[in-house]
Amino acid sequence: MNYCLASSAFPSSHTTLLRNKLSPFLFRRYRSHQSLQLHRRNFQIRAMRAVIQRVSSSSVTVDGRIVSDIGPGLLVLIGIHESDTDADADYICRKVLNMRLFTNESTGRGWDQNVMQRGYGVLLVSQFTLYGFMKGNKPDFHVAMPPEKAKPFYASLVERFQKAYKPDAVKDGVFGAMMKVNLVNDGPVTMQLESPQSSK
Repeated sequence: MNYCLASSAFPSSHTTLLRNKLSPFLFRRYRSHQSLQLHRRNFQIRAMRAVIQRVSSSSVTVDGRIVSDIGPGLLVLIGIHESDTDADADYICRKVLNMRLFTNESTGRGWDQNVMQRGYGVLLVSQFTLYGFMKGNKPDFHVAMPPEKAKPFYASLVERFQKAYKPDAVKDGVFGAMMKVNLVNDGPVTMQLESPQSSK
């Protein structure tokens, strides 16, 4: 396996010292061990992920047909980890709906109101590639929840959003389908969110 490492992982002075003290064989083993440690650290992340974009409009098209669309509001890409639970879903739902990403038109104050206060739409899209890690030049998605488990879990997440807000304001794509997601990012404003790992 090949791993891409930031140069800061091996400070030049430290690397030079080790290179002088160790044989070429031992030095290569040392570098390989450090690479593996950094690689494993990526897979220790256990959280539900969301990428939230404030949009003027957004839609999902499947097989040339628009299946969901919203006007102003939030497009939310959801990545589900294999270890995610209802606690993670509750956290993501609560935080997304309460993010103050909109201007209060009455006062002119920015970052003051959430999507519910504005009565805007929410478009949820399942996005397992948010849990992709590079193995060499090829992405690996094995820490994402398997489709047979993720499909009902994602459906329950959509239901949570609809119950917490209002059913007709929350739309979603088609789980597992090849989707074309169109959006007009307003700002642009894009936020990243992860559920607390302490919930595991």
